[in-house]
Amino acid sequence: MEENEQQDDALQFNSRIDLTQLQEAVSGIKSELAKVIIGQQDMIELLIISILANGHSLIEGVPGVAKTVTAKLLAKTMSVDFSRIQFTPDLMPSDILGTSIFNVKTSEFEFKKGPLFSNIILIDEINRAPAKTQAALFEAMAERQITMDGTEYAMEPPFLVFATQNPIEQEGTYRLPEAQLDRFLFKINVNYPSLEEEIQILESKHEQKTKIEEDLVNSLLSAQQIADYQKTIKEIIVEKNLLKYIASIVDNTRTNANLYLGASPRASIAIMDASKALAAMNGRDFITPDDIKKVAGPVLGHRIILTPEREMEGLTSAQVVNQIVDSIEIPR
Repeated sequence: MEENEQQDDALQFNSRIDLTQLQEAVSGIKSELAKVIIGQQDMIELLIISILANGHSLIEGVPGVAKTVTAKLLAKTMSVDFSRIQFTPDLMPSDILGTSIFNVKTSEFEFKKGPLFSNIILIDEINRAPAKTQAALFEAMAERQITMDGTEYAMEPPFLVFATQNPIEQEGTYRLPEAQLDRFLFKINVNYPSLEEEIQILESKHEQKTKIEEDLVNSLLSAQQIADYQKTIKEIIVEKNLLKYIASIVDNTRTNANLYLGASPRASIAIMDASKALAAMNGRDFITPDDIKKVAGPVLGHRIILTPEREMEGLTSAQVVNQIVDSIEIPR
């Protein structure tokens, strides 16, 4: 008994970063979302990781699987500004960025900020808007700023874009270019709920009656707390052999016979940052190979392109990523 207590004390003593508050915050967010969202645990966990790792997420799934609702309610758990932008074929860049308006009193042009100037932005059906409007997001997502009429306007932190798209609808959509996809930390594929979960969804909806979903979720985090947790994530320890493990996985995508296009160093950094966030959420101040394996799929899936032959054979990006991860020796 005493020996076990001594081991526990040693473990506590060796913990170099206090992750208690971060873990409590994550647990609180999950509890708040569970009031409304049934299932979809993987999507929720990946979205929380993207917040902690300060990265944008693309959510792909058929209509009606709670993509928009989950992102909206997740934003509600934080006391930050929130914007929802519905992308349409006639949406212009100025509709999201803002525009310069002539002020008669001062005889000067004033920049009126658009809905993109917020903390958490939910872009619904991002592939519905033409390339010109999609490109307007480029600078904002990559550098957290936009340039208008030669003037730079910084986005207030946190600045995170959650975008949704429908995988089966092709008519009236504009495919996101590879360079823009690369700006997303994750591409999260959302599947149908199980039969048991669907029954729970019906029961929950029936019991809610006239209650508004958003009113059921409470705000837990401030912008400052989010910024503090994002700084904490940066301090998570990564052993050199695990850095080599990440690099080996990404390097394999560039030489893999099944792939026409491999991932860039941005993917390596994304895997490292996401692994740090996942480790912290689990109360560890160091990452493990399992953390890397878990985030590799959502990080790499949208950054690689299959060869036409493999695509015709029905092979998927997810399968190739799994093959690559399984083929790399796990560091001991």
